[in-house]
Amino acid sequence: MPLLFVFTVSVFSFYAKGIEGSSRFRTDFLQELPTPGTGPSFDTSVPNNLTGLVGKTAYLNCRVKNLGNRTVSWVRHRDIHLLTVGRYTYTSDQRFEAIHSPHTEDWTLRIRYPQQKDTGIYECQISTTPPIGHPIFLNVVEPITEIVGGPDLYINQGSTINITCLVHFAPEPPPAIVWSHEQQVINFDSPRGGISLLTEKGAITSSRLLIQKASAMDSGKYECSPSNAGAATVRVHILSGEQRAMSMHVGHGTSPFCPPFMSALLLPFILLLRSAVV
Repeated sequence: MPLLFVFTVSVFSFYAKGIEGSSRFRTDFLQELPTPGTGPSFDTSVPNNLTGLVGKTAYLNCRVKNLGNRTVSWVRHRDIHLLTVGRYTYTSDQRFEAIHSPHTEDWTLRIRYPQQKDTGIYECQISTTPPIGHPIFLNVVEPITEIVGGPDLYINQGSTINITCLVHFAPEPPPAIVWSHEQQVINFDSPRGGISLLTEKGAITSSRLLIQKASAMDSGKYECSPSNAGAATVRVHILSGEQRAMSMHVGHGTSPFCPPFMSALLLPFILLLRSAVV
């Protein structure tokens, strides 16, 4: 009887250890293998073509479903550089950081103070065997300043000069925009008078310079210089009464290649040709 009891206990102990080992095997190994049809995947509805602004923090988001116990990494294609693994940063460039809130599917790469050199493809990778990846393209653009209608504006003498300057892709609306005429900062309180500025700040900031009763002294180069973007210039030409009449004559009168006397000689032939056609 004691021998049977010992044998029974030994068998039970072996069986229990077998169950424990099997459980550990499943925990340590089998769960590494994705269940068919339920493995990790990327949510492709998340935008993968992004535009960032120089100096303004960029966020590249990767949404992963059914991640399980795998990890998400970010790799820069330009130099095949591993940037982050999970929530840890693996680059000495402190501008890069992984952001992830527990129990969510979003894994975000944050890039502080991006520059144009940061333009390129970044890949969100899942640590399957082999790894699977989802590329995201980031285009980092610099602020652009332009003057509408440039590089030359033609204004009639006595009318109002209207110069509109637009600032695109600025990280934030420019705190200040300086206008100058022939390299001299415009004084809005000058004795000349009639000079005003209208500014609207937003995603595209516009600054409109208005100068009433334009005269020959107002001709020349004007420059719009935002505090957080490059400058833009335009050359203003003030047309006198004679110049206006000449431009209208050239635009709507007889062609310079067909003088009036030639027109008079050709007129009978044109009338004869029309009568023949009729």
